[in-house]
Amino acid sequence: MKSTHLAVTVIAKQLNGAGNVSLTLGSTSGQPLPHFTPGAHIDVHLPIGGIRQYSLCSPAHAAHYEICIRLDPASKGGSQWMHHQLHIGDELTISAPRNHFPLPHAPRTLLFAAGIGLTPLLVMAEALAVQEADFVLHLYLKRQDELAFATRLALLGDRAVIHYSAEGDSLRTHHPAELGSPENGALVACGPAGFMSHLQSLALEYGWRSEQMHSERFKPESAPRLPGDSFDIEIASSGARFTVGLAQSIAEVLENAGVEIELSCEQGMCGACITGVLSGVPDHRDEVLSQKERAANDCIVLCCSRAHSSVLVLDL
Repeated sequence: MKSTHLAVTVIAKQLNGAGNVSLTLGSTSGQPLPHFTPGAHIDVHLPIGGIRQYSLCSPAHAAHYEICIRLDPASKGGSQWMHHQLHIGDELTISAPRNHFPLPHAPRTLLFAAGIGLTPLLVMAEALAVQEADFVLHLYLKRQDELAFATRLALLGDRAVIHYSAEGDSLRTHHPAELGSPENGALVACGPAGFMSHLQSLALEYGWRSEQMHSERFKPESAPRLPGDSFDIEIASSGARFTVGLAQSIAEVLENAGVEIELSCEQGMCGACITGVLSGVPDHRDEVLSQKERAANDCIVLCCSRAHSSVLVLDL
């Protein structure tokens, strides 16, 4: 699985709500950038080392990509560098867009965003508005000065409802009425772990089924589980077989064996290393596959998942 790298140039950089900076990225070569759908993200390869994932929040049919980055006080260099050392005219290497958080099809759609979790959901809301669909976007922030994309949100009219916890309006103190009507609905959410866990609990209490809920998290939901037993992996194209030890990941074993795979977040969240499974039973430990995809057992996220069976045959 060879990744597609794209060269882009920073053509605009501006503050977008307190603590956020928006970057507009244009094709360095002048060739059109690949099309993307609402919910897609890209990898950004940092010149200082490392890869970060950012949701694409460009307006529909834009010729450029836009991403919005929150300055993380606990940043290991990524957001700090993007905020303070990246300038207009600088070039970056990015991946082609990937989308493991697509907008679901439903008669009614509830969008819940907290903070910078707005970025994928804003594009979804705009797509639903164009379709004249039945939807509402609830955005949760601490203060009014944190509001990003104010102009685009205003164009959504009363279908965008903004809540400020500093004014006593949070998900813990007030439950939007729409949560009480799960019939024929899809609930789509993106935000920090605490917000997401609370929203999920509320939704289940109101009668939403797990298959109606779709989410994307900033970080893995829980601490890594114990490794589990060792097992073998087999490469379908060559028949080569390797053992994955107790303290190893499938991705690590494949890379050490010289098998080319695509890796990005290495936390089971981005979907870069999803690979087909031809035989065997995966032990899914990712945050990206849907319940339906997990039940099918025909693919696996190589960076974090393991095996319930003694052998997994990979479509490589």
